[in-house]
Amino acid sequence: MHVHLIGVAGTGMSALAALLAESGDRVSGSDTAFDAPVGPYLDALGIECMPGWSSSNLDAVPDLVVVGNVCRKDNTEAQEAFRLGIPTVSMPQAISERVLAARVPLVVAGTHGKTTTSTLTAYLLRAVGMDAGFFIGGIPLNFDRSSRLGSEGAPFIIEGDEYDSAFFEKTPKFWAYRPSAAILTSIEYDHVDIYPNEASYLQAFREFVQRIPPDGWLFAWAGDPRVREVAAAAQCQVRFYAIDGDECGEVQPMWLGIRAPDGALDLFGGGSLCGSANLPLFGTHNARNTVAALALASEAAGAPLDRLIAALPGFRGTKRRQELVGIRRGIHVYDDFAHHPTAVRETLAGFRERVDGRLIAVFEPRSATASRRLHQDDYPAAFEAADITVLAPVGRSEIASEERLDIHAIAEAVRTAGGEAIACSTVDEVVERALRTARPGDTIVVMSNGRFDDASDRILLGLGRA
Repeated sequence: MHVHLIGVAGTGMSALAALLAESGDRVSGSDTAFDAPVGPYLDALGIECMPGWSSSNLDAVPDLVVVGNVCRKDNTEAQEAFRLGIPTVSMPQAISERVLAARVPLVVAGTHGKTTTSTLTAYLLRAVGMDAGFFIGGIPLNFDRSSRLGSEGAPFIIEGDEYDSAFFEKTPKFWAYRPSAAILTSIEYDHVDIYPNEASYLQAFREFVQRIPPDGWLFAWAGDPRVREVAAAAQCQVRFYAIDGDECGEVQPMWLGIRAPDGALDLFGGGSLCGSANLPLFGTHNARNTVAALALASEAAGAPLDRLIAALPGFRGTKRRQELVGIRRGIHVYDDFAHHPTAVRETLAGFRERVDGRLIAVFEPRSATASRRLHQDDYPAAFEAADITVLAPVGRSEIASEERLDIHAIAEAVRTAGGEAIACSTVDEVVERALRTARPGDTIVVMSNGRFDDASDRILLGLGRA
């Protein structure tokens, strides 16, 4: 079959292209740019890459067209596919029909922690010898790619994104993923460009868990009241998980992690000690992610728990999740995807637990939610663990000034609380401030859900010259 992907260079679409090529399909795709690393990666897979949107990209008349979320309804190429009558589907639908139908989908959903938890689960299952497939919205550092078919009938780990599917299919992606089991890491109102209010956001998750069959599994974080509320709608077996210190209401977690002073995690299942895990990632949130991954991999996928625990130290994480970019002059520079205030707070708190020197937070608000004033009052506290906070301008110029996040007010609030903060007018100024401020022993954490004009690499390069 010849499958053509419109928007093939996107994170999810390139991962799908790789799966289709692995299955033996002829794959072509178009996009506005094919920059490294995606362009060379697609070329290496034998995928025909077509720059720009054009009706001529469909001259070969593919058997199926997949339209990525980046495409708007006036996209020339998509409209030509409709005109020609070529079967046209969204990315989630293509995954559901072309990949998941022959596998056992294990879906990792939630506002925070999806990428790390799904990557860890895939790593653990493959580390113990299971030919598990995976589809991850990031670049796993243990693998050479972000997707793999795995064997038919084997577990398939998929990151369950609640964002919408396509311009002609305004439903959450994870509704299409046929979950036989799922993890629900957290629920906190996000994607304000898609969901008009918190109630609609919660409903998307309710309908997701209701898609798990009665003989399936839901592993839900007990410390989130919204997760507990949504889990009540599930028809399947619900296994709550938590770590010590989580406020779990009236729920008794089936899976519990208790952290030791040396950073290890004692794992309890059903009240019995199952083993002690050496955590490969730091921070309270990653301890929870680890408990969830171990629970899903052992109960739902049937992997031996002792071997899963033994494999943990080999996990290298995911690109842009606590990723060490480099060390110069005794200064550590990390890159992280954190952008929601909760994720920013947890990320910085995790670093604070591990570093002895000063912690410098460099942050760009770029997502549709982070760029708006929805969390204006939440951001100052998110930087509490940082010694110095450097704020970049909002990364979306199209947002009206009255709706736009006020970084100057955030900086002022941080200073009022006793911290040190600066609001910058350009990314160049952000880089210059970070370089001027940093000294040996410091840790710089660069956070954004976008490219941030390569700020982390530029800071590292500047440190090398200084």
